[in-house]
Amino acid sequence: MAVIHRTTLTPSKMELLTSWLPAQAWYEGGGRPELTKAGGFRLDDPQGEVGIEFMVVTDVSGERPVSYHVPLTYRGAPLEGADHALVGTGEHGVLGRRWIYDGTHDPVLAAQLHALFQGDAEPQAQSVSNTPDPSVARSFTGAAAPNPVRLTAVADAPHATDIVVDAATADGGRDGRLTMRVARVLRPGDGDVAGTRGHVTAGWRLPDGAEVRGVFAVIADAPR
Repeated sequence: MAVIHRTTLTPSKMELLTSWLPAQAWYEGGGRPELTKAGGFRLDDPQGEVGIEFMVVTDVSGERPVSYHVPLTYRGAPLEGADHALVGTGEHGVLGRRWIYDGTHDPVLAAQLHALFQGDAEPQAQSVSNTPDPSVARSFTGAAAPNPVRLTAVADAPHATDIVVDAATADGGRDGRLTMRVARVLRPGDGDVAGTRGHVTAGWRLPDGAEVRGVFAVIADAPR
């Protein structure tokens, strides 16, 4: 179960994201963002090594606020071959140096997001230890594609990032190719889930304090 340490991270997540966000293809702002934490949830790494957080931050620097979904992973050592996905490093008051990555490029997050879609991973509260978050909802239709999955490609799409995985099949083959599309710019409402095999929805807070819900990710068969 996710353990939340009541301590500091230097620089903070907000400081790191303020520098990182403007360089992303799906960032809608025109300059330096002004970020506030707006919600999210966590998943557990079965091995207990990698922190997994699905964070929502809202940028209030422009004419209208924009809420971004930023999956992050926290590691005690660099992830090999993922320098391009590094958000930054920080000193954690309990765990020491942490390498913080855009989680869409992390195979541990990809595996656990796939498990969440299929009901094999339980969402955890973002800021409270050992506490499931029942407000996060998921669906999946069709034949299950059991873990483990292998991360094969990551690509940005308009307002989203596509994570392509190869999933094992019941007979031991690996022809269960799937795309998990992670929303980056969040919109309240049901979103466009037509033609998908499942979706994950969760809530966040708007700057005026209103609580809203929307689609955080969808899953579909990958084109061949």
